Amino acid sequence: MFLGLRTVVYPVRDLDTAKRWWSTVLGIAPYFDEPYYAGFNVGGYELALDPHGHTESGTGPIVYWGVEDVEQAAATLMRTGATTHAPLTDHGGGIRTTTLTTPDGTLLGLIENPHFSATEPT
Repeated sequence: MFLGLRTVVYPVRDLDTAKRWWSTVLGIAPYFDEPYYAGFNVGGYELALDPHGHTESGTGPIVYWGVEDVEQAAATLMRTGATTHAPLTDHGGGIRTTTLTTPDGTLLGLIENPHFSATEPT
């Protein structure tokens, strides 16, 4: 079910400012850059900036596991006792996420992202 750790999403209040800062720090431009989401491929993982992320995860970042089908993966995990924290969200461009609460109370993010292909760090 899990394809591996994929994405850390930072909720941001000003996407343009955050993109400029992270581009400077990382030395690269985002590989995915839309008004609703920006993503950087950093060593085979995605560092994402989400101007609407506060709704899903509050003020801190959340880690997402890559899955092929976010609805199917969420249903499987919910059968084992997880509950919905944030409902399935279609971010556009084929990117869909959901956040679950595990039985011990931690948050678990799931992401379906056809634009991101994990690569081995070099």
